[in-house]
Amino acid sequence: MTKIAVIGGGKIGEALISGLVNGGVSAKDVHVSNRRPERGRELTDEYGIIDFTDNRQAIDGVDVVFLCVKPKDTVAVLAELSDAIDNNAEDTTVISMAAGVPLKSLEDVVSAGTPVVRVMPNTPMLVGRGMCAVAGGRFVSDDQLDQVSELLDTVGDVVVVEENQMDAVTAMSGSSPAYLFLVAEAMIDGGVNLGLPRELASQLAVSTLTGAAHMMLEGDLGPSELRANVCSPGGTTIAAVRALEENGIRAAFYRATQVCAQRSAEIGRMSAGSASGSDEDED
Repeated sequence: MTKIAVIGGGKIGEALISGLVNGGVSAKDVHVSNRRPERGRELTDEYGIIDFTDNRQAIDGVDVVFLCVKPKDTVAVLAELSDAIDNNAEDTTVISMAAGVPLKSLEDVVSAGTPVVRVMPNTPMLVGRGMCAVAGGRFVSDDQLDQVSELLDTVGDVVVVEENQMDAVTAMSGSSPAYLFLVAEAMIDGGVNLGLPRELASQLAVSTLTGAAHMMLEGDLGPSELRANVCSPGGTTIAAVRALEENGIRAAFYRATQVCAQRSAEIGRMSAGSASGSDEDED
């Protein structure tokens, strides 16, 4: 049975724990480390995992370590764990869930030969519908990459990518739920502007976005074809689409994804000099 350590039991860490336990991993094989003992007790009460306040104790004897800490802390936390990882009897695979931190920065602070995997998750993993993009480091075997993908499959979909695609992946997946939340918020405000009660406008917008997403996931047609099918000649929808186009919706998304990818690259360049610390992902 695979033994797993999760360093940082914040939102992403808890989503991972929930998925692993619900996916059949024994809760007693999941170690979770937090700075705050009360947070550890919360997770133990909820999932039955074993909690620690010492990161080094948490990774003792485990097969896989998930680093669910803030990007600015990831390299420093891994450096502190390097010796303990070496002392494990079996090769321990290290998985970073931090945006922007490149594999080289992670591999530089552990012993040569340590298998390191970089993952870009997103927040829908909190409801089991996440998207995790996975890139393996120099010393990761195909079997180890498959194992990581199988574990992450418990919280949503998984794709294996080249690391040079990760900044674009961050823009398209890691950060993009916020784009859709903003679209939903704007649609709701538009409905309120038309005189609908906010609760009804919210129900209409969120249900419609959910249904449209399922059509793209489960059907055979792509987004452009689905949109065209709704736009009757001279109808209401094409008038709305024209207004969106005239107000630069495509340009806004081009720009948003571009600056997001650029920021991800900047975080990567800064990671080598990241400050020391062990703050986990926000609770």
